[in-house]
Amino acid sequence: MRVLTTSTAQQDCLSAKFPAGRSFRRCSALPVLGASLHWTYHPANGTADLAFRAPQTTAGWVAWGINTERPGSMVGSSVFAASQAAGGGAVSVLTTVLESYSPSLTNGSLKFDVPVAPSAEYSGGAYTIYVTVALPGNATQQNTVWQAGPLSGGRIAPHPTTGPNLRSTMRMDFLNGGRSTGAPSSRPPRRNLRALRG
Repeated sequence: MRVLTTSTAQQDCLSAKFPAGRSFRRCSALPVLGASLHWTYHPANGTADLAFRAPQTTAGWVAWGINTERPGSMVGSSVFAASQAAGGGAVSVLTTVLESYSPSLTNGSLKFDVPVAPSAEYSGGAYTIYVTVALPGNATQQNTVWQAGPLSGGRIAPHPTTGPNLRSTMRMDFLNGGRSTGAPSSRPPRRNLRALRG
């Protein structure tokens, strides 16, 4: 049985492969749920091309997002949630704001710009969500969240409320890479919850 150490997880992150035409300059092996985040930051316009990858079965969902209001919380987060239709159908991405502990999960606009429509795929026992975001406030350090849980009747159902699912938040430094412990930095512009409870 393979023991996944921090160095092993980071090596897996660095060796991750993506479809032709997609590549990312940085990656971070996230501390729980076996997830990783890959990105390329564009300082000229304050956007980041992202790929969030997390292991899951086709009977489950995964999600990643940014919380512009409450560090360390799922409530208030703008998230992208990927799931697959029953019977190996198409993978879809829900974009929603988690407005409370019992979110409506209505597909809609987020609290930051998304210049390119998100997409997702399921391969090798993992979902990968692809998205380009305008980093809120043009800040390179953001409060990020991620989750994974089951589907019920083809719909997103509550994730576990113990262990790793309660530790899936991290302040991310998109400029320098990895976990941030400092104050927010910005660059001047140039040309469930019962279903996602945390």
